[in-house]
Amino acid sequence: MDSGCRRSSATVLRVTTREHPALIADTHLLLARQDGRVLLLVRANTGYMDGHASLPAGHVEAGEPADAAAIREAKEEIGVVVDPADVSFAHVMHRRTPGEPGARVSFFFSARRWMGEVVNAEPHKCSGLIWADPADLVGSTGGVPVVGYVSAAMAAIGAGEGFIAHGW
Repeated sequence: MDSGCRRSSATVLRVTTREHPALIADTHLLLARQDGRVLLLVRANTGYMDGHASLPAGHVEAGEPADAAAIREAKEEIGVVVDPADVSFAHVMHRRTPGEPGARVSFFFSARRWMGEVVNAEPHKCSGLIWADPADLVGSTGGVPVVGYVSAAMAAIGAGEGFIAHGW
C-alpha cells in the first residue's frame, strides 16, 4: 500500500522505561466531499469525550501501518471502503491530554474518494454524523463541541503544518 509515506522494514523493539516511555498510536481519517466538508462522528458511550465530534479514528493495532489502520477504521465506523491509493498523509501530532497518563502520536490521513454510502456503522459508539466545514471546527460545529486536539489538528492541516505538539 503506497500512501506517500516511506516505511522501514526494521524490527521495532518496544521498551518502556523512565527515559523511553511507550507511545500510544492512533489514526484519523478526513473524508472530504467535493464541497470541502469533512465527516465528523459524534462520540457516545465510549467513556472518552462523549457528546463531542471527532473524525473517524481508532488505535493502530500491533503490526499494522497507521494508514492501513485509518482504512480499517473507516470500514468499521462508517461502512465505507477506501482504496489505499486514495489515502494521503495530512498531519502528525504528538499530544497529551489532561487526566490521561502518557502521550500519544496521532496520525491524520485524508481521502477524497471512497466506495459505499457513509453510514453510522457503530451506533453504540456514535450518536450521529455531521458534514462540517473544516474552517469552522474551532470549539464546536453545528452546536456540537469538537474534541480539542482534533480542532487543533484541523487548524494545523488548514495552515499546511505537517506536525504540531499539543497539550504539553
